[in-house]
Amino acid sequence: MKTCVIIPSHNEAATIGRLVRKVAGEGLTVLVVDDGSTDNTSQAAKDSGAVTLKNQLNEGKGASLITGFNYAVKSGFDAVVTMDGDGQHLPEDIPRFIASAERSKSGIFVGNRMLNVGNMPLLRRATNKFMSWLISGVARQDIPDSQCGFRLVKREVLERLTLKSARFEIESEMLIKAARLGFTIESVPIKTVYTGGASHINPVIDTLRFIKFFIEELWSDCHSKEGGA
Repeated sequence: MKTCVIIPSHNEAATIGRLVRKVAGEGLTVLVVDDGSTDNTSQAAKDSGAVTLKNQLNEGKGASLITGFNYAVKSGFDAVVTMDGDGQHLPEDIPRFIASAERSKSGIFVGNRMLNVGNMPLLRRATNKFMSWLISGVARQDIPDSQCGFRLVKREVLERLTLKSARFEIESEMLIKAARLGFTIESVPIKTVYTGGASHINPVIDTLRFIKFFIEELWSDCHSKEGGA
């Protein structure tokens, strides 16, 4: 399975080079989408062996992932693995995703940190459980860690998805829209490292964006059912 690892990054110069080298060590193509960084993220990634694309402005994680997905499809990859550039996702877990994808017909494989939450902050744990409960209900599938950005998406899913979210709500949009298209979503147990560094997620603004997105998706779902009645 020809796989591209996409790492959306914003001001990750301190960690991105080491991460790229570890991922490349698994024999995989690495694409770093630099989301308007003001530090040396792009150069550090390129020097470590990654293909790099750069947004001139900070457009958001969703916009960066969409850029990466378009690159992967045009470049003929069979699947993409998405992971964060801050060191919280471990490259040694990538083979688990690929092995699962090669033996299963499912379309998306989402990392599951909830089996061993370890030092995950309590607020993050509670938020993840609540959001995962909501997303599972809409998707009509059990997705225990819907907010995990460490995941594998097959090419056939990317070719059919029309994604619009520019920020963190893209994680949920991807799952809901894939489920509506009939794709099965599986979970893959992973480890996550919490270093105590600052999160890129704004707990107020991004929660409000998620709520707005979720209401719009429910409204869209209701109207599509009425139209098909």
